[in-house]
Amino acid sequence: MRILLKNATVVNVFTECLEKENVLIDGDKIIGVGDYDDYSADVVEDLSGKYICPGSIDGHIHVESTMLTPCQLAKVSLLHGTTSIVADPHEIANVCGVDGILYMLESSKGLPFKVFVNLPSCVPSTPFDESGACLTAEDLFPLYEEKRVLGLAEMMNYPGVLFGDKDVLKKISDAHAKGKVVDGHAPLLSGRDLDKYIATGIQTDHECSIAEEAIEKLKKGQWIMIREGTAAKNLQGLLPLFEPPYSHRCLLVTDDRHPADLKNEGHIDNIIRRAVTCGKSVITAIKMATIQAAQCFALPYMGAVAPGYKADLLILDDLDAVSVRDVYVDGKRVVSDKKVEDIEEPPVASTLLEKVSSSCHVKDLSATDFCVTPSEGECRVIRVLAGSLITEEMRCSVDWSKGNGIDVEKDLLKLAVIERHGKSGRIGLGYVHGLGLKKGAIASTVSHDSHNLIVVGASEKDMAMAANRIVAIGGGNVVVKDGKVLAEMPLPIAGLMSNFSANKVAKQNDLVRAAVHELGTPQGVEPFMHMAFVSLPVIPHLKMTPGGLVDVDMFERVPLFVKN
Repeated sequence: MRILLKNATVVNVFTECLEKENVLIDGDKIIGVGDYDDYSADVVEDLSGKYICPGSIDGHIHVESTMLTPCQLAKVSLLHGTTSIVADPHEIANVCGVDGILYMLESSKGLPFKVFVNLPSCVPSTPFDESGACLTAEDLFPLYEEKRVLGLAEMMNYPGVLFGDKDVLKKISDAHAKGKVVDGHAPLLSGRDLDKYIATGIQTDHECSIAEEAIEKLKKGQWIMIREGTAAKNLQGLLPLFEPPYSHRCLLVTDDRHPADLKNEGHIDNIIRRAVTCGKSVITAIKMATIQAAQCFALPYMGAVAPGYKADLLILDDLDAVSVRDVYVDGKRVVSDKKVEDIEEPPVASTLLEKVSSSCHVKDLSATDFCVTPSEGECRVIRVLAGSLITEEMRCSVDWSKGNGIDVEKDLLKLAVIERHGKSGRIGLGYVHGLGLKKGAIASTVSHDSHNLIVVGASEKDMAMAANRIVAIGGGNVVVKDGKVLAEMPLPIAGLMSNFSANKVAKQNDLVRAAVHELGTPQGVEPFMHMAFVSLPVIPHLKMTPGGLVDVDMFERVPLFVKN
């Protein structure tokens, strides 16, 4: 069936111009852009006063961080004009191994929403992690035969690259041998170390937080992904990249974005609006979100309104506001007048579903499991920074007369990371600053990247209750105060994702956030997302694992206390 969209203003991502054109669609493809009349098509729609632009492509996202299945993510993201994503399933792979990757592929198959996959490069991310699986180059290689696999996902183990780890380099060379892209992840890396890292064939980076860092990487040939997620918000610091000569080598990505933010604020459309509010060109931002993402990942005939290109199109009521009215994917309208069509969950083999649905193997815990042995000297404390995944090391004296070192007046809270995959059972204990709890505890099985059970609290009793409740519900987020559960968000799929609708998950997300603020966390702080990265030992500077503290810069374990 041929569809003619006429009298719209088309965003031309090749010339950066707005052009009054008619667009002719045949099947899943655009076959003409120009002066076509009504007789050219079976269906004609007059779009006078509207805009047509390509569907957005999120070039780096962890579906698991949305806490939604791919189908439910599609329902909310399509409303905001995202028609394709490049997903890195390393969250579920760290819990379930290859089965996790297969689950993501099966559960996204056949959706009217294109889910491409990059294979997780770092499972686990470092030798300090205690994950549920370990994926070698040999484990990954057969998966390149899947047509939706585009490459190797973020190479976080940059020390392994720099020191020539054989399995790390084999993963990179295997991807290149298959003609695939290799994504990077190297926060603050520069100079000769950056040269060595890029020279292995790592083509992108999404961890830049300041323009100087991004420009150095861009000058050395990398694509730069401008990230604006729930915790990591890098747009403001990277605004200079929206101008020549840098803008043509940039993409827009979310990386990690919570469901309430997706529903209430949007997806890639939200990043475009923010850029426009900061005075940047809407067409430049749309290019980053469409054709440049397609070019980065070698996605042929995607990301433009032009003959021969896939008919993944947005009809906008307002260009600068990216106000999405209708969405076409492969020539079929999947959003009509801001309402998404009913999309069914793709079938997943029961055996595979069972494998990803049993992931919490933790003994019953008590308050004493969260007590630190008093020691002399200063204590290393993880300081969380608002809007950043980078954490700093603080040192302070501990007043042992106050709740085993907990001091809510100084925002000094107890932190625990508990191995949950049924292996060592170890518990890493320490302290964290910057989350603002005045009472109670919060716990989650979303704890990058090994996704062990992480707990932060002002009370060891509440920490134990929160942890035990998490295990009872099979994973998720829990908020506890004075021995009572205030709110919870079950995530039974690998302890990372819900099997409920996007609307229900977003409501649960809002409720657990509200409950955390009831514990004293100030508005504007997203403790669950920040807490999730306190355990990731590939982002500077100080992190917690089940085996204790890790100094990321020195790439070594360090003791909790520093003797004077």
